[in-house]
Amino acid sequence: MKGITVLGSTGSIGVSTLDVIARHPDRYRVVALTANSNVDDLYQQSLQFHPAYAVMADEQSAHDLACRLQSVAPDIQVLSGIDGLEHVSRLPEVDYVMAAIVGAAGLLPALSAVHAGKRLLLANKEALVVSGQLFMDEAEQHGAEILPIDSEHNAIFQCMPAGYAKGFAGVGVRRILLTASGGPFRQTAAEDLVQVTPEQACAHPNWSMGRKISVDSATMMNKGLEVIEACWLFHTQPDRIKVVLHPQSVIHSMVEYTDGSVLAQMGNPDMRTPIAHALAWPERIASGVSSLDLFEIARLDFEAPDYQRFPCLSLAYQAIEQGGTAPAILNAANEIAVAAFLDRRIGFTAIPKIIEYTLSLIPAIATHSLDELLNVDVQARIVAEQQTSMLV
Repeated sequence: MKGITVLGSTGSIGVSTLDVIARHPDRYRVVALTANSNVDDLYQQSLQFHPAYAVMADEQSAHDLACRLQSVAPDIQVLSGIDGLEHVSRLPEVDYVMAAIVGAAGLLPALSAVHAGKRLLLANKEALVVSGQLFMDEAEQHGAEILPIDSEHNAIFQCMPAGYAKGFAGVGVRRILLTASGGPFRQTAAEDLVQVTPEQACAHPNWSMGRKISVDSATMMNKGLEVIEACWLFHTQPDRIKVVLHPQSVIHSMVEYTDGSVLAQMGNPDMRTPIAHALAWPERIASGVSSLDLFEIARLDFEAPDYQRFPCLSLAYQAIEQGGTAPAILNAANEIAVAAFLDRRIGFTAIPKIIEYTLSLIPAIATHSLDELLNVDVQARIVAEQQTSMLV
């Protein structure tokens, strides 16, 4: 039986992970659950799965949770903060860590799991965006196994041949075709995006996701971050990754080979599929996802992305091509801009402007230092926040 820590258990990925785990009580045991500030949901999850540890992001939330658990599950140890997150990521009784904390906040606990040589189920793309080379080097050094959870990266992983880490040429791969739904504004006129509200941006046509990732999907920054993540996961360059709009979200991504073959992974848009795949790999287990009905789908459409409508995608390509700390700057500025948009402090079209301004103001440097990366992250957030205030 495999012991599992779920980082971000009350978010959409965390909830889906626990759904799959609950279907296989003979294979998996929940050792630790963590949440940001959602005491109510973590309390209910703790009652259902009875982990050894429950972790909240701040001390007050942890205190509230501990008080509620005292009378019903006093043996559950409640921790708080980054120290608590890192602790439950490296526990000896934990085999797998689901990294589903949103944003750069998920980097340190994910690295903690890597340092402990765990199987890391990586749903937090920002960890690789911020620390790419360092993260992959640490995984190799400590024997950690990284399996991607994003539906697109998991699809690519399933379509890739063995040995791809040695280079595409050696295994006959020509390029990756990274699919994107296009979000809710795929056909919206560029001039109409100025009036977009947070509610509209969070109304994804295919996927049920958190607010931050939903906005990223609407700006297509989410796809830009996925391009950066794919470069690190699959040891390739950005010019080998082509984004393809596919509004049905049935083909989750494709790999093109030098002989002209294109392998695609298909399925209903349900995150339990990649979660179940990564949990059981190299085996297969039931996920609870319904069978794909090709007759109901009837058609599959593909389009080229409009970089004028979605400048965030172009900015992401620029950042990974520039390298060094540029992706970390991009990510930090995006997190600040998206938060400001969700708080209604800036408009939707101001998001890429803030990111571009921050990238232009902070020079990217080459680094393998975690401290330098974290310092750049802080610096970029300050600059982006200042720009946000100027736009109010």
